[in-house]
Amino acid sequence: MHFALICRDSKEAGTLEKRLAARDEHLERIHSMKAEGTIVDGGAILDETGEMVGSIVLCDFPDRAALDAYLESEIYAREGVWKDIEILPFKRVAWR
Repeated sequence: MHFALICRDSKEAGTLEKRLAARDEHLERIHSMKAEGTIVDGGAILDETGEMVGSIVLCDFPDRAALDAYLESEIYAREGVWKDIEILPFKRVAWR
């Protein structure tokens, strides 16, 4: 099942620093999951100055429970970088 995640970062002071400190671990895992096919695509949400303030992740998990397990282990969620996570099931277009 495909999901779109819109993950907005916490507005607390120091969140960008926490994001940057966790970024290598986050990206290493994301790249691994992309190779497995679980992560379809994604990237950082930017504010008007170009600073990262969140993430968009398109993913494919067998069910919501598997997605929830991923989120529990995702460093940005564990470390409190992502404050508000909107989860939207979606039907992916089969491009020709």
